[in-house]
Amino acid sequence: MTQQASSQASPPRALRWAVAGSVIVMIAAGGLFYYASQRAASKRQAHQGEITVTLHPHSCEPNALTVPAGHASFRIVNRSDRAVEWEILDGVLVVEERENIAPGLSQVINATLQPGDYAITCGLLSNPRGTLHVTPTAQSEAQAKARPSMVAFIGPLAEFRVYLSTQGNALIKAVNALQQAIDAGDLKQAQALYLPARAAYQQLAPAAQRLAELDNAINARADYFEQREQDPGFSGFHRLEYGLFQKRDLAGLAPVAKQLSSNVSRLKEQLLAQTLAPEQLVSIVARNLRSLADLRASSGEEERYSHSDLNGFAANLATTRKVIDLLRPLLAKSAARLLPQIDNATNALDTRLASLRDGAGYLDYDKVSAAQRKEIADKAKALADALDAIDPALGLSGL
Repeated sequence: MTQQASSQASPPRALRWAVAGSVIVMIAAGGLFYYASQRAASKRQAHQGEITVTLHPHSCEPNALTVPAGHASFRIVNRSDRAVEWEILDGVLVVEERENIAPGLSQVINATLQPGDYAITCGLLSNPRGTLHVTPTAQSEAQAKARPSMVAFIGPLAEFRVYLSTQGNALIKAVNALQQAIDAGDLKQAQALYLPARAAYQQLAPAAQRLAELDNAINARADYFEQREQDPGFSGFHRLEYGLFQKRDLAGLAPVAKQLSSNVSRLKEQLLAQTLAPEQLVSIVARNLRSLADLRASSGEEERYSHSDLNGFAANLATTRKVIDLLRPLLAKSAARLLPQIDNATNALDTRLASLRDGAGYLDYDKVSAAQRKEIADKAKALADALDAIDPALGLSGL
């Protein structure tokens, strides 16, 4: 009797272990919850200065923003069903942008804004635009007064203008040749001529991407149109690429090629008509490199039908080299220590791209491994980071 009672009073060993285990799990769960809550609080603290803009299928919320001049961070949340881009526009010029924001995800755009009124895009190109009002601050007014003399930048800016004119002529010639092949019904020749025409555009892309409407007409991907490849608004290079390499059919491409020829001629005119401030010379190529690093190198999204992304990367790098060389004399005087860092980063990206050459051209991008793509992206980002030091060294930071 006593032995039976003792047996009933003491729980089985397995039960004792189960109780102890549940206590440990509860303690661990509590610890994890505390850790997660602390991290979430820390993250909210880190991002408390961000302005959230939510992109819906046909609008953005809010669609009217007011911020003080200077640095601003925008978290763009995509609540639509497709990848979209978000841009800040000053008239026809792109001030800052983020491409290919995936559905359900968000990305942060950092911008240094001058006082004034801007427009913001809201997803699809057909959606109504929003507004962004930037108010002056004491700091922005002081920086405007402290702006350095522009005399030293006259030469580099004039030479870059000549470069844009020369490359604009090369683009017009290449697109006209492509148009003639399409008009002649020669698919094989048109496919061959698409690649040099596309590379010619990519050499102008850092500057061309400032011209929002025209760049969209020339370079917009199918994702940014409501009916994608079947949308009447889908035109330009990627519409030709889709017909030449995906459908392998010239049907309907003649008017697209004709319009593209007209648009690249307008592009050259508008590039030469626009004034490029000294602080924009480096920023346009650095932004282009970050696009290469953040999107194009990792996914091959840009040339999804022809897989000719590497040609475009090399063309972007050629323009970056041009900008560096134009500013080299100024850097040699005031920031010589930066030049080895910039040149090393430039050569590292150049060497990586050169290793992927296939005879006279480059490998198709679908044959480039994920590891190789990451190396390209990392080296493009390293070069963009190195370029970020140029403006402060030349007294242009914060303008």
